Amino acid sequence: MSALSEGLTQIVIPLASLVGIGFALLQWFLVSRVKLSSQDSSNGYKQKLIESDEEEEGINNLEISIKCTEIQHAISVGATSFLFTEYKYLGIFMCVFGAIIFLFLGSVKGFSTKSEPCTYSQGNTCKPALANAIFSTIAFLLGALTSVLSGYLGMKIATYANARTTLEARKGVGKAFITAFRSGAVMGFLLAANGLLVLYVSINLFKLYYGDDWEGLYESITGYGLGGSSMALFGRVGGGIYTKAADVGADLVGKVERNIPEDDPRNPAVIADNVGDNVGDIAGMGSDLFGSYAESSCAALFVASISSFGISHEFTAMSYPLLISSMGIVVCLITTLFATDLFEIKKVSDIEPSLKRQLLISTVLMTAGIAVVSFFALPSEFTLFNFGTEKEVKNWHLFFCVAIGLWAGLIIGYTTEYYTSNAYSPVQDVADACRTGAATNVIFGLALGYKSVIIPIFAIAIAIYVSFSLAAMYGIAVAALGMLSTIATGLAIDAYGPISDNAGGIAEMAGMSHKIRERTDALDAAGNTTAAIGKGFAIGSAALVSLALFGAYVSRAGIKTVDVLTPKAFIGLIVGAMLPYWFSAMTMKSVGSAALKMVEEVRRQFNTIPGLMEGRVKPDYANCVKISTDASLREMIPPGALVMLTPLIVGTLFGVETLAGVLAGALVSGVQVRNISITFTSLCSYKQTP
Repeated sequence: MSALSEGLTQIVIPLASLVGIGFALLQWFLVSRVKLSSQDSSNGYKQKLIESDEEEEGINNLEISIKCTEIQHAISVGATSFLFTEYKYLGIFMCVFGAIIFLFLGSVKGFSTKSEPCTYSQGNTCKPALANAIFSTIAFLLGALTSVLSGYLGMKIATYANARTTLEARKGVGKAFITAFRSGAVMGFLLAANGLLVLYVSINLFKLYYGDDWEGLYESITGYGLGGSSMALFGRVGGGIYTKAADVGADLVGKVERNIPEDDPRNPAVIADNVGDNVGDIAGMGSDLFGSYAESSCAALFVASISSFGISHEFTAMSYPLLISSMGIVVCLITTLFATDLFEIKKVSDIEPSLKRQLLISTVLMTAGIAVVSFFALPSEFTLFNFGTEKEVKNWHLFFCVAIGLWAGLIIGYTTEYYTSNAYSPVQDVADACRTGAATNVIFGLALGYKSVIIPIFAIAIAIYVSFSLAAMYGIAVAALGMLSTIATGLAIDAYGPISDNAGGIAEMAGMSHKIRERTDALDAAGNTTAAIGKGFAIGSAALVSLALFGAYVSRAGIKTVDVLTPKAFIGLIVGAMLPYWFSAMTMKSVGSAALKMVEEVRRQFNTIPGLMEGRVKPDYANCVKISTDASLREMIPPGALVMLTPLIVGTLFGVETLAGVLAGALVSGVQVRNISITFTSLCSYKQTP
């Protein structure tokens, strides 16, 4: 039996969620807690403007504040418009795919309404197939809605804080850093707490129907993870196409052809570029990490439901994944205080160490937290299902599984930081290669991108080996959860980057002094690295989660071994390995098509609008925003369809063994491709060479 009672478990999990939500709201309040005065801008938009107590170089005047407000409003409107349009498409997808899930699951037993023998709990009866289809569909919709909400809330706080970060930079780099980081923390804590709370409430509501049928209960709850990851797929693809198309259009015509600064207000694509940072790197990344979090939690819960404490209905032990996430919220809350209250940023060189310190502090504290949860929530010894056999496991085994996932995440984060920070030789080598032209720059960038894969893959491989050896597939699932246990801090660090990037753009467009722009550029340079760190965590956790889900699939499909020497499995393996390249080709072509239209529009405006280059008239920002929006929403459908339909088609036409090969091949290949692309793009994203 667990030392922690069921009643206390029922209190701790929702309490931790509410604490996380409350802390996020507190951070939001602190971001807005500046002296304000209402002013009407020239376009009729009424907005509260920040006034600084410390004027610097005569720039603290009403005109600058109004410009910042107008730009912030334009970015917010553009981002909101894109997300609402995207969510209309996703709403249709949710309904259609939800219906497909219901039909596929219900038709397995002919939409039977009769109870049937349980698969793993021999001698017991489980709820009918129709009930499983209904509740899985409901869980899918809940996961999708939570993912959408996570992305939207992240975007709102980012667009709320970008101009505030710009204006706080007048007081010093430390004030601007705190504003940007607190804003990122709002997103991180809201996502972690909302995800945990909705999952906890869903389990308890589903339990009202399922009762003692925990096998059916937790099998249906896996739809929550599928819903989250489905929305993340489209959010990441759509937002990514948007931001890269706008970025290429703004840079190619503005910086290269017209020789004007990146965020010059004369550039028609500059607002679209800043909008893209929010819909791609904020809303998209938020949905992405929520999808990994939801999948890892659901995979761990399902595997646990067929273990000894699942069959014997030990709720506290079953809730071990949720308790780990609850502890993570508390640990991240303490960690955040080190960045915002306990250590002061006094100079530019303090920024990046402060962010790196967040990763280390949260990992050390979480290791202790994992030990507490493992020894109080789990029985001293229990059995786990292991592909048809039972494996004896002790509670300290699971401690090591979660901890190794946590520390593997830290290693991946630091490795990504090394290969993408301008403080180290990889970025400096790429910058130095620019002297001899674009060709050597691309060669160096690709070489370092390939090299950056080595250490993360070894870290993931060791985590998989140790966790599987100790606790089979359940060990891998909780290792992934360990990597994501500090998701609130990880997302705060990740969201800080786009907020700082927007702050720099607003400073340039508002015509603020060079000193202010230097401060925002310093924040942005650190943000380039932190954004890559967040993506690194997403890669590692996605690899572990995918393997855990793969194990759940082969277990449920009755496959004891996947023999790659059989034709079906080997064909599936090579086709699966090809799929990430096919997906990448589709998204790159989509970015190219959207960027082509953006480049043509920016050129048209420069060539046909008299006085634009001289700064006498404003460009048509709205048309560029519309081009990126329309192109990204149209182009995100084929890549998304490839991912969603491939398992259905392969499984239906070629059987479960071929599908197992496809999933394994896609998993192995996808980790490499994504890691290379992230490092390469981050290396090339710096505005200035070191």
